[in-house]
Amino acid sequence: MDADVVVIGAGLAGLQCARELTDAGLAVTVLEAGDAVGGRVRTDEVDGFLCDRGFQVLNPAYPAVRRLVDVDALRLQQFEAGVLVRAADGWRALGHPLKAPGLLAPTLRSGLLRPGEIAALVRWMAPAMVSPQGAAHDEDAALDDALDLAGVEGPLRRVLDRFLAGVIADTHGRTSANFTRLLLRSFALGAPGLPAGGMRALPEQIAAPLADVRLGARVQSVETSDGGSGSSVRTEDGEVVRADHVVIAADPVTATGLAGLSRPEMKGLVTWWFAAPEPPDARALLAVDGRNGPAGGPPGPVWNAAVVTAAAPSYSSDGRVLVEATTLLDRPDGDCGEGEVLDHLADMYRCSTSSWELVTRHRIPQALPAVPPPLRLRRPVRVREGVYVCGDHRDTASIQGALVSGQRAARAVIADRS
Repeated sequence: MDADVVVIGAGLAGLQCARELTDAGLAVTVLEAGDAVGGRVRTDEVDGFLCDRGFQVLNPAYPAVRRLVDVDALRLQQFEAGVLVRAADGWRALGHPLKAPGLLAPTLRSGLLRPGEIAALVRWMAPAMVSPQGAAHDEDAALDDALDLAGVEGPLRRVLDRFLAGVIADTHGRTSANFTRLLLRSFALGAPGLPAGGMRALPEQIAAPLADVRLGARVQSVETSDGGSGSSVRTEDGEVVRADHVVIAADPVTATGLAGLSRPEMKGLVTWWFAAPEPPDARALLAVDGRNGPAGGPPGPVWNAAVVTAAAPSYSSDGRVLVEATTLLDRPDGDCGEGEVLDHLADMYRCSTSSWELVTRHRIPQALPAVPPPLRLRRPVRVREGVYVCGDHRDTASIQGALVSGQRAARAVIADRS
């Protein structure tokens, strides 16, 4: 055998799996089709800026992040615990009452808070805050239906809809309500941020102890011997790597194809990165448009935006301003042009964007696996004898889910070898 275990894919799940197996004393080979580790968690350096592929943030409140990641070493630069909301007559700021006390007065003055709606939202969130595992197994429904039933119907609901759509890449409210409550719980408990070196620093940290990571190695097939004496992994360039066990941790579509499983539905988005001569807003807050457009969403293609360098100055090498905007591919305007995005940002921030320059654009049609109700927290990792699969499509569609899934696959391999 060439290795004890071959891990296909160097995304977060595959890297965490490989690290656990390496720590257990096994010889592990990681085969990655791309030119760097990270999978969907990648960062490009463009014209002195760091631009993540898909606007992603790291939430230190995730239990798996607390257990498995050296967050201090990443030098996390955190956003404020709140959101900017574009209203008809300007910005409104909403902030976490404990984590962003400086936003308390603007929050109370925002006109977006109604006691009845706040009480309804608190009742809906309470099970997840008290017992997240229990809440995950409660009776589930689509998010839109669950919020309607809970009585969350008012100006705060519109803000919540816009914020969540950008996070889960779903503008129709079809995502599992139980999954969404778990996400909101993590936002309530932690302040997400960006590593000083970009989001790529997270997979690079996990990959650091691994001895055999082969880039540019796209896997074509996984073949299991009839006698149960191991598997052969064949790459597109003809290389064959033999191992006792194989863990398929590629992107969800590739992984399920190699494993012979049902292909998951994927959600897509586009991230736009602009250099601006000055910040359109100095606050380190995610911004959403709280106004209504003719199609029921915001009056333009942008679902969220952020002055990234207000929170993460390291994303600019020379002090220039970096602004990010996200459009969503489950709507016709998700594939709009640069001009439409700049027009909407000009309207949102009430400034001219004529001198803004496009740094880069990332179109990611397979950004996140869909999470429809009912929520399934855990899917089996064993495919057949000696072959396993992991990734956020096997747990939850998040960094938390990817790390936990990789850990579960590694433990299954170790258990089967004992």
